[in-house]
Amino acid sequence: MKGIKVLVVDDSSFMRKVLGDILEETPGITVIAKARDGVDALDKIDRDRPDVVTLDVEMPRKNGLETLKEIMDRFPTPVIMVSSLTKEGASITMQALALGAVDFVAKPSGTISLDMRDVGEELKQKVLGAAFARSAVPGKPFLKKTVPPVSSLKRQATVKPPVPGIHPELVCIASSTGGPQALQRLLTALPSDFPLPIIVAQHMPRGFTASFATRLNDLSSIDVVEGQEGTILRPGLAVIAPGGYHMILKGGSGSLSLGLSDAPPVLSVKPSANVMFLSVAEILGGNVVAVILTGMGIDGTDGAQTLSSMGAYVFGESPETCVVYGMPRAAMEAGVVNEQLPLHKIAPALDRFVRENR
Repeated sequence: MKGIKVLVVDDSSFMRKVLGDILEETPGITVIAKARDGVDALDKIDRDRPDVVTLDVEMPRKNGLETLKEIMDRFPTPVIMVSSLTKEGASITMQALALGAVDFVAKPSGTISLDMRDVGEELKQKVLGAAFARSAVPGKPFLKKTVPPVSSLKRQATVKPPVPGIHPELVCIASSTGGPQALQRLLTALPSDFPLPIIVAQHMPRGFTASFATRLNDLSSIDVVEGQEGTILRPGLAVIAPGGYHMILKGGSGSLSLGLSDAPPVLSVKPSANVMFLSVAEILGGNVVAVILTGMGIDGTDGAQTLSSMGAYVFGESPETCVVYGMPRAAMEAGVVNEQLPLHKIAPALDRFVRENR
């Protein structure tokens, strides 16, 4: 792939210029066109065939959701939503992720954000990652073949057996790009009587996780909430770390609760899976199951190494179902994954492992 061709879509000429300038600063990215609304965007996608589209939500003639649906139907292409930090914007963004958007970036101060450069680095990294992402929509692979074929990636089922004597008391999950779709698939496949609490570090900015948790709760048999300081854990409850905070485990065996930390980001992310995993290791040692799902980067590997060294069992998502095979690959290469499985096999394997080892 010679360079990543990007189409910027926003109804504000100011935002089109700012977004274009930020992306043009990145080696390997070329902004090939800009579009003022959804209708203009569809014409330019048909004409220019970009590798990645950045897509505004609120636009005249055809809004972001309508445009995204048509993109995925006519020209399946990686899309990064550029969303407003509002309750309505968060809800629409969750719908966009369900429709196939790879990821999103929040405008820091509304529709026209003079401080968009505050999230410029995040935007660049997500566009770079999206260019190599796999579609999460069944039957709708992206048109551009920018990802390595699955056959070239290391496939492995059972990697190593569990440490004898493990009695898991908690499931902790790390996920990033593609994670909202993966978590929906995993959590909605768990039965209502799932016997352990679940805590989740999904890389997501402040203001979006409440809508995300509400959507998962509506779709799942288990309960799903956004984490708060003092949230009491119980079987059948999944807790999503609130965006902009690290979520840490507190209490002791049989009386687990959660705390929030406003400490600086770790590996540029907050919430951090490593921070969460390490807090789990301090309280429960190896009596834990960790799951590392799709995502860019290496968050989760250090924490999983600590948990694994204490006897925890670690599932990793395999490359054929990852939107981005980054975090699971890092954990796999670190030698901490017990079992690497495609996404649709993780929930039944997790349920079976937990029940057999309690």
